[in-house]
Amino acid sequence: MDEEPATTTGTEPATTTGTEGTSAPEDFAAVVDARGTVMVWSAGAVRLLGYGPEAVVGRLAAHLLAADLPSATRRHLTAGEPWTSEVALRHQDGDRVTVELQGTPLTDADGRVHWVVTPAAVTYASGPTDPDTAQLWDLTLAQLPLPVAVYDGGARFVACNHAMSRAMGLTQDEMRGLTLWEINPTPPLDEIDRLQRQVLRTGESVFREEQPLRGSGEVRDHAWSVYLSPLKNGAGTVLGVSALLIDITEQYWARRRLAVINEAGARIGSTLDVTRTAEELADVAVRGFADFVTVDLLESVVQGHEPRPIPPATPVAFRRTAQRSVLPGCPESVVPTGDTDVYPPGSPPAQALITGRGARYRATDPRLRAWAEARPGRAENVRRFGIHSVMVVPLRARGVTLGVTHLLRHRTSDAFGRDDLLLAEEIAARAAVSIDNARRYTRERRTALTLQRGLLPERPAGARAVDLAHRYLPAGAGDEIGGDWFDVIALSGGRVALVVGDVAGHGVHASATMGRLRTAVRTLADADFAPDELLTRLDDLVIRLDREEGPDARGQTEGAAGEVGATCLYAVYDPVAGRCDLARAGHPPPVLVTSDGAARVLDLPAGPPLGLGGLPFESVRIDVGEGSLLAFYTDGLIEAPGRDIDVGLDLLSEALRRPVVDLEETCDEVMRKVRPDPPDDDIVLLLARTRGLGADRVRTWRLPVEPAAVAGARRMAGEQLAAWGLTDLLFTTELIVSELVTNAIRYGNDPVHLRLIRADALICEVSDGSSAAPHLRRARVFDEGGRGLLLVAQLAERWGSRQTSDGKTIWAEQPLREEHDGEGEGPPRRFHPA
Repeated sequence: MDEEPATTTGTEPATTTGTEGTSAPEDFAAVVDARGTVMVWSAGAVRLLGYGPEAVVGRLAAHLLAADLPSATRRHLTAGEPWTSEVALRHQDGDRVTVELQGTPLTDADGRVHWVVTPAAVTYASGPTDPDTAQLWDLTLAQLPLPVAVYDGGARFVACNHAMSRAMGLTQDEMRGLTLWEINPTPPLDEIDRLQRQVLRTGESVFREEQPLRGSGEVRDHAWSVYLSPLKNGAGTVLGVSALLIDITEQYWARRRLAVINEAGARIGSTLDVTRTAEELADVAVRGFADFVTVDLLESVVQGHEPRPIPPATPVAFRRTAQRSVLPGCPESVVPTGDTDVYPPGSPPAQALITGRGARYRATDPRLRAWAEARPGRAENVRRFGIHSVMVVPLRARGVTLGVTHLLRHRTSDAFGRDDLLLAEEIAARAAVSIDNARRYTRERRTALTLQRGLLPERPAGARAVDLAHRYLPAGAGDEIGGDWFDVIALSGGRVALVVGDVAGHGVHASATMGRLRTAVRTLADADFAPDELLTRLDDLVIRLDREEGPDARGQTEGAAGEVGATCLYAVYDPVAGRCDLARAGHPPPVLVTSDGAARVLDLPAGPPLGLGGLPFESVRIDVGEGSLLAFYTDGLIEAPGRDIDVGLDLLSEALRRPVVDLEETCDEVMRKVRPDPPDDDIVLLLARTRGLGADRVRTWRLPVEPAAVAGARRMAGEQLAAWGLTDLLFTTELIVSELVTNAIRYGNDPVHLRLIRADALICEVSDGSSAAPHLRRARVFDEGGRGLLLVAQLAERWGSRQTSDGKTIWAEQPLREEHDGEGEGPPRRFHPA
C-alpha cells in the first residue's frame, strides 16, 4: 500500500485543533525499531488514531507526530533511557490527539535499541512521609482559605479544614460520619450529595456552580464553584471524594449585572406607552437585583407635556406610574399605583430630580430617615419589612429629568454597592429614553387626534335627504393617527354631498393635510361642481400642496413626487330625482343596499389617487330608491394582514344586509363583523339611508320668456305656499320669485323653469338656458336696475347658482319655522345674509 499516514515534521507548527489530554487505551502498544520504523501496531493504537496496521507498519513513526517531541524526551531517546511525556499525535482525520505515553528501551543482540511505547503508568500522590514536611502539609490543608472537605467511600464526612467548618457552622466532630444531606438537609445540598455518590461510582471529577445561598454557618449569601474529585489508591480504586469550594460571589453578581443590562435592552421600550415602559423598568429591576422598585414620573410627563425645571425649594408633585416587589401585592408601598403624591424639598428623591444624579442610602442615613418619618406609613414599612438599603436614581433623557425610580432591598442581605448604582443608572437611562419617546409620541398623537376630531363633523346634518350614522375609530395606541376623514355637505335643491377620504401618512402632518382637503372640498362643493370636476380640482390642489411643502418639509429626498397623496370618494344625492352621482379617486367603492335587502359593491371607475395629476376622473349616475342604504368607508375597515380585500368587502356586505331599523345598530354590527382586531389603520364608516321628496313637496312650472310671465310666476308661487300652509313666507317668496324670474327672462335663454321645494327649508329655484353666472353689483342712486340679486341676498338665508347641462339654476332658501316642519327637523337656522 503506497498511501502513507499524514505526518508533521519538526519544522511544521503544532496544530491547535483536536483533542487535548486524551487517555490512551490500556491496550495501546507500538514497537519502533532503532531506525524509527514502526514494527508492531496494536488494536488499541488503531482505536486511538484510526490508522490500520497496513498504513503504519513499515513506515517511519515520525509521520505520526503532530508536533516535535519535548526536548527532555529527545535526550532520553538519544541516551537510550526510559521516558514518560505527553506526545502530540496526528489522527487519521487530521485532528491532533495529545496523550501521555511512556517508552521502554529494549536492546537486541547487536546492541541496537528498540522502543516499546505504551500508555504512561498512573501514579497517585500521597502525603509526604517526612514528619516535618507532613506537618507543613497538614497545616496547609487546615489553614487553606478555601473550604475543603473529605468524604469516605460511603459519602460520609471524614474531615475538613477550618474554612469549611466555618461555612457549615459545625465542628468536625459534629459532622463526622454523616452524609452532606444529613448534615444540612436543605437544597441544593441534596444535589451535591447525589453528585458525590456519582463521583464515587464513576471515578470522574464533577464541577458545578451554585447560585447565591447562605451556609448554615454564614451571615450572608455566597455563590460557590464546587469541585468534587475522586480519591484513589495506587491501584486506582476510589476510596473517597474531596470537595473544594471557591467563592465566586463577585463573579456571579458581575455576570448577573450584565444579564440585567441585556434584559433591559430587550424588554424596556417595547411599546410607545409611558406606563408600560415604566412597568418594564420595574420588572427588570426586581428580577435582577432589587426587592422592591417604584417608578415615579412627573405629572407633566404622564400627560405627554414637556417637563419644566424644578426649583430647589419647591415640593415636587409626581404620579406613581409603576411598582413591583418580590412580595405579592407590593405591601411595602404607601402610594398606590396611579396616585399622585409630593416629594418634600430636600428629600432624597427631590434631590435626585434636581441634581440629576443617583445616590445610595442605608436605612440609618439621617436624610433617608427624615424623609421616611415625614410620612408615618413609610417609616412603619421600613421597620416592618426590614428595608436596609435604598437607591434613588433619576430618569433623565436628552438633558431633561422625567422622574425618579426607587430601588430597595429587604430580602437580599447585602446592601447596594457601587456597581449596583452604576447598573441602576444604566437601565434607568435606557428606560428614560424610551419613556421620553413614549411621552413625545403621546403628545403628538393627542395633538393629531384633537386636530383630526376638531376637523370632523361631530353631528353630520343630512337634512331631509338622508338619515346618517357614522363611526370614526383611530388606530390603536401602537400606531399613529392617520388622515381619514368624512363630511356631509348640504347642497342647493335639497341635495346632499357625502364625502369620505384618506390622506397618506400619519401624525399631525396627515391630520393637517386632511383639514386642508376637507376645507377645499367644502369650498368646491359650494360652487356646485359635478363629482368628477370636483375631484379634478382637488387633485390640482394636492399637487400644489406637494410642491409648496417640498421634500425638506416632509423629510423626503429632493425630487420626490406625490408625497402629499390622498384618496377620496365624492357623492351627491338628489332626493327629488332619486338619483346619486358618484366619483372616486383611488378610494374603495361604496356598498349599496336596496330597500329589499340586496347588497352590492358599486362598480365605479377607480380613478387615480389624488396627487398624481394628468389622469381623468369619471362620474357615474345611479338610481337610488327611497329607503336605500349607502355605505362609505376607508380602507382600514376592510384591509387586514392575512385577509384579502374581497373577504373584507364580503363581510361588509353581509353585515349591511341584516335588517335593522336603527343605523347606529348597523354601524355596531359592521364594526363587530368587519373591523380587524387590532386595527392597523384608522377606520371611517359613514352610513346614509336615503329619503325621497315626493311630488307633494315639489312643484315645477315652465315659464314663457316674456315679461308678463313674472306676474304669473308670483301668482302660482303664492297659491302653492297657501296649499303648503306657508302663508307667512308669501311676501318674501313673491319678491324672490319676481326678481329671479325677471333676471332669467331679461338676461337668460329659453327654457325658463320655476321650481319650489319644501324640504328642511323653502327652496326657490329658477333655471334658464344661459350658462352666464349671475353676480351682485352695487347699483347707483339713479340706476333703474341692478338691485334684484341684492334684494334676494337680503331676503334669503342663503342663495347661489349652479351650472346644469342645460344652462344654470339660481336658487334661494328661506328657513321654515318648526310648526311648518311636520317631521321635527329641529329649530330653523339663523338668518345669514349672503
